[in-house]
Amino acid sequence: MPLERPGDYCLVCREPNANAVVLEAARDRATLTMLGDSEADDPIIGETTITTTPEDGGEAGVIERRNYAGLIADEIRRKRPEEVYAGGCREIIRAVRNEVHYTFYRVADDDPVQAVLARRTNRALDVVETPPAEKIGGSHTTLIGGRTGMRAIRAVADHPHVKKVIPGPIDAGGKGSQSGLRAKVTRADNGGNVRMLLRDGSSVQENRVVTTARDREMGEHIREDLNEVLSESEFQ
Repeated sequence: MPLERPGDYCLVCREPNANAVVLEAARDRATLTMLGDSEADDPIIGETTITTTPEDGGEAGVIERRNYAGLIADEIRRKRPEEVYAGGCREIIRAVRNEVHYTFYRVADDDPVQAVLARRTNRALDVVETPPAEKIGGSHTTLIGGRTGMRAIRAVADHPHVKKVIPGPIDAGGKGSQSGLRAKVTRADNGGNVRMLLRDGSSVQENRVVTTARDREMGEHIREDLNEVLSESEFQ
C-alpha cells in the first residue's frame, strides 16, 4: 500500500518508515525532512513543506501561530519518529514542542539536515529510561532556589542522555543579582560529562551531570540540548 506522504507510519504493517524528522522552521514556512536508516546510501526519504501567512499580533496572530504549529505537529505525528531535530525560529519550535510528546534536539540553524546527518554518523548514544526524580542524588540534598531550583534540575534530568545529576555544595560568596534563579550548562569534559551552574542572588551551586556521551564532542551536543531546554524554560 503506497504511503500518502513521504515517511508516514504504515497503518497496515504497523511499522515506521522514518527514524527521524528534521524541522527547519521559519516564521512563514516550515520544511520537514524525513530520514531513514543512517547507514543507507541516501538516508533522506523525502520532505514536506508547510506555509502560513503571519498575522500582525493580536488575537488573529495568536490563532494563526497556533494553527501553524498545529499543522507542523500533525505532520510529525504522522511519522511517529524516534527523534525530532529542529533548527530555526525558536518561537515556532517552542509552539510545536508543546503540541507533541517527542524529544526535540536543537541543531544548527544554517543547515539543520546536514547537521543531523553529520551527527548521526557518530555512534548512537544510550538512552536512559529512568524517571527524572530518580536521577537526582548525592551527598548534598539542598538546592538553591528551592522549588524553582528543583524545576531546573528536573528539566536537565529529564534529558534521555542524562544518567545522573549530582548536586554540589552551595557557595554563598558570589556576586549578587536581582534577576532571579539562572541556570547554565558548562563545557563538556573529556568523558562527555558536564556541569550545571545554578545562580540565585549571591549564591552559586555547581552540579555534576553524568551523561551517556563517550567523549567531549558528543558531550557538547548534549550540553547544547540542555542549554536550549533551560532557555526555553526561561532559566537563562
